Amino acid sequence: MPTLKYIETPIDYKMRILICGLLFTLTASFCTAQKHFAEPCEGVWHGTLYMYSYGKLKDSVEVTLTVKKTNDAEIYTWKTDYLSAKWPITKDYLLKRVDKEKGIYETDEQNGVVLKNYLVGNKLYSVFETEGIFLTSCYELHKEYLYFEVTSGKKINTTQGVINIATEHVQKVYLKKK
Repeated sequence: MPTLKYIETPIDYKMRILICGLLFTLTASFCTAQKHFAEPCEGVWHGTLYMYSYGKLKDSVEVTLTVKKTNDAEIYTWKTDYLSAKWPITKDYLLKRVDKEKGIYETDEQNGVVLKNYLVGNKLYSVFETEGIFLTSCYELHKEYLYFEVTSGKKINTTQGVINIATEHVQKVYLKKK
């Protein structure tokens, strides 16, 4: 049986270059994904938070988010000011990365409450329950804005072992850096 020799063609060479470029890009993306979620968020952000109840817009409030580094590279301050004339609120939290490889973060509300967060791509997710209310929260980082959304609701029924939870309330804001 004759021995076959591999002869590289210009197409093979181009394909190898293309594959090497793709691997470089994927490696660079992976390394970038290892950055702390808050690092590119550092600064002051502003936007209007819209509040919906059962699908209808009920209210809105101006919001400022201030993100700053702390002395610990894994912890950033995450301060949200709700600039309401009637009920101004400040949420002064800490965002801590606890597992770089798995993308696990914690939001420390600095009052004994610590919420788990999970980074997937450019989104930081949290799902939790308090006093029978189920909440989801998501920060989604884009080049020109930071999108934040919270949903809340209660169990409404169970069918075939599946628990349904209503999405009764939604709050969302597109924050832009000042």
